Amino acid sequence: MNLPQDIQDMIDDFAFLTDWEERYTHVIDMGKNLAQLEPSEKNIASKVKGCVSQVWLVSERDGADDPILTFRGDSDAHIVKGLVAVTLQIFSGRPASMIRDLDAVHILKQLELDEHLSPQRSNGLKAMIGRIKLEAEAALS
Repeated sequence: MNLPQDIQDMIDDFAFLTDWEERYTHVIDMGKNLAQLEPSEKNIASKVKGCVSQVWLVSERDGADDPILTFRGDSDAHIVKGLVAVTLQIFSGRPASMIRDLDAVHILKQLELDEHLSPQRSNGLKAMIGRIKLEAEAALS
């Protein structure tokens, strides 16, 4: 699978981290670099259902037939905010058709995150990815 260079770069960065603690710290640091959402953007419509922690995703799209979707997000939990950052790096700023076709499970396996997350965090991550994929499908219809 040919991945966009920025995703491959993220995979390569994670490959240098030798244990889960280093990966965990890196994920949290990624979350710290997310742009803040406005308080008004943290609402019922932007809240991701299925996450134990509070997670909000806001999207914008351009007017193309295969629109570029840009996502911003936040969470009230440090590790989850980091997972939001990872998810946004995978999906944000890409055409809807690419978002629909990207295999997030494959990417997360390469990051070696999937095996270290609690079931609740794994479910929340799946909920975020599901929401992003639904928005991509809606943008294409």
